[in-house]
Amino acid sequence: MRALLLAAVLFAAPAVAQTPAATSLTLADASKAPARPTIVDGARWSCEGAVCTASGGSEQPAHRACRRVVQKFGPVTAFSYKGEALSAEQLAVCNA
Repeated sequence: MRALLLAAVLFAAPAVAQTPAATSLTLADASKAPARPTIVDGARWSCEGAVCTASGGSEQPAHRACRRVVQKFGPVTAFSYKGEALSAEQLAVCNA
C-alpha cells in the first residue's frame, strides 16, 4: 500500500508543478478597457481597471500578441505573454 501511495505522489508531482505562464498587460488608458471578457487570437482577456489578464491564446511571439491586443485595446505600458515580458523598447514598437 505504501508503495502505491508513493508512486501516486511521485507521478502527480510534475503535473502539479507545471503552472501556465502569466499573460497580462497594463493599459495606458484604463477607460479603453473592455467591459467584458474579449478574445484576441484565442486568448480570453479580462480587465479590472487598467490591468488585464488572459488565459489561453495562440502560439505566437509576445511582440506579435502585443500588437494584436493594442489594435483592440489601445496602447499598453506593460505586456507579458505566456511568461515573456516585453522590454521598454519592445513596448514602444508594439504601441507604434
